[in-house]
Amino acid sequence: MSNRRAATPEIPTEHKGVDLLDVRQLRLFEALHVTGSVTGAAEMLGQSQPTVSIWLGKMRISMRDRLFVRGTNGMEPTPKAVAMRESVCSILAALRALSDVEPLFDPASSDRSFRICMSDASHITLMPELLARVRAEAPNVHLVVDGIDETTRDELESGRCDIGLGYIPELHNGFREQALFAQDWICICAANHPRAGKGLDLAGYLAEGHIRIPHGAGHDLIELALRRRHVRRRVVLELPGFLGLSGLVSNTDLLVTLPREIGETVAHIGGLSVLACPLSVPKFLVRQYWHSRYDAEPGGRWLRAICASLFLQKGIRSPRLVAKS
Repeated sequence: MSNRRAATPEIPTEHKGVDLLDVRQLRLFEALHVTGSVTGAAEMLGQSQPTVSIWLGKMRISMRDRLFVRGTNGMEPTPKAVAMRESVCSILAALRALSDVEPLFDPASSDRSFRICMSDASHITLMPELLARVRAEAPNVHLVVDGIDETTRDELESGRCDIGLGYIPELHNGFREQALFAQDWICICAANHPRAGKGLDLAGYLAEGHIRIPHGAGHDLIELALRRRHVRRRVVLELPGFLGLSGLVSNTDLLVTLPREIGETVAHIGGLSVLACPLSVPKFLVRQYWHSRYDAEPGGRWLRAICASLFLQKGIRSPRLVAKS
């Protein structure tokens, strides 16, 4: 077996040791063509004349040509500079296009799909307004709604989901958020419930039977409030969501403790009574969430602007943008 190494491909002599022109030199080349003057080129580029002279000297060494020489009409290009001009202009045009490019989003003509993570309560309270506005501004846009669960973080971070809408306190590093409106808590019951139209104190609240929705927005806050008071409520029925809730409440003597927005909506749909909640449950903020990677993406910005214009009206007037790190 031969121990001889494979021959290294020979680099053409004309490419050995050649320094590539940088962007500053390309811009100087263009400016000298336009102005025919080192002084004029320096003014055009916002640089001092000595600096521009240094750049020109380096460019001459790289190109092995004087490129521009003094003539009767100022600095005139050499034949090599004339031959280079079209290529230099093309390179600068491409670089400017790359720097200036900003993907456009035209709602009126877009047929893009947007994916939104939200709770089923938000399907009832927020989606009707959101859908109406989207259809008015972007009739061909397609909305897809996902739930809020343990995959929400990954969905937003990967861009598979454009925004999260609701109460998602577990989103931290890399996410941005905008507070939309505050939620306090109410109780709802059947219109013919013995408590309807009357005050409800904590003792009466604990004495009643309750419906619990363990996956509802802010449910953990109710459980926290009960633990702090060292009390328990009598849960008769647990539901996975809000489907059919108004019918169940209207035909039983059970109470449901809900965030105000969904509670008042369900009460209105089912002709139910609304009671002040005697349990001191912490308020929370409904927010929209997105990952910082997509902060400047035009379509996402359009969708977030719609959510802000619709839902900031429910309470908070001045949104506070938070970049979580």
